[in-house]
Amino acid sequence: PGDVVRFISTDPYRIMVSGRTKQYINVFGEEVMVHNTDAAVSKACAATGAVLRDYTVGPVFMSGTGKGGHEWLIEFEQSPRDMSIFADRLDELLRAENSDYDAKRYKDLALIRLSVREAPTGSFDKWLKSRGKLGGQSKIPRLSNDRKYLDEIQAFINNQNVTR
Repeated sequence: PGDVVRFISTDPYRIMVSGRTKQYINVFGEEVMVHNTDAAVSKACAATGAVLRDYTVGPVFMSGTGKGGHEWLIEFEQSPRDMSIFADRLDELLRAENSDYDAKRYKDLALIRLSVREAPTGSFDKWLKSRGKLGGQSKIPRLSNDRKYLDEIQAFINNQNVTR
């Protein structure tokens, strides 16, 4: 339950599981699904020499006259040399993957360019372990319509840096 499937052939019938309906961001009408972000981040890593370990994404809510956006927290096995170039490429690739995201990004109409923060190595596993969920079927939530996971993980990372 909760899988997104696509027909890739009707003669013979063939389907492909392409994502999870529970992991999406649609705060601003962008309708970004996890298969969009997985594809974009994979291509951004390939283009910049980075190697991905894991990521989570949450919204940046509009405040005052500011616009909304997406904030990515990424743990790399190999970081990109230039995070700004990586973020630019990731944004371009996500726009190419998802026309609704692209429409909201057009001239920064509703969304500003995504932002990327790098998580220290091992942060996501340590966070899962602190919640008793390391291993097996437990995974970092990739996408969320709120900032719950993003803020929890960032607070955990900040606390780890203080208590070392």
